[in-house]
Amino acid sequence: MPNIQSAKKRVRQTARKTEVNRARRSRIRTFIKKVDNAIQEGQKSVAHTALMAAQSEIMRGVARGVIKKNTAARKISRLSMSVRNLG
Repeated sequence: MPNIQSAKKRVRQTARKTEVNRARRSRIRTFIKKVDNAIQEGQKSVAHTALMAAQSEIMRGVARGVIKKNTAARKISRLSMSVRNLG
């Protein structure tokens, strides 16, 4: 445990930010799951709508620093390809 006041503050800040980032990551995963579920059920229009929502949520995660830009681009690309190939 830290003894210095600034180190104690840093521990508190890190705990708060970790909780916020965990919630943001969870939210992104939820949006991705909605797209995946629509793809599994073969509902192209629902999947497309869910993809639009997921894209904005993923890019919001990039802006907030929760995930890296290339990771987001890869996820969006794979989801888009899956929706496109849905038929």
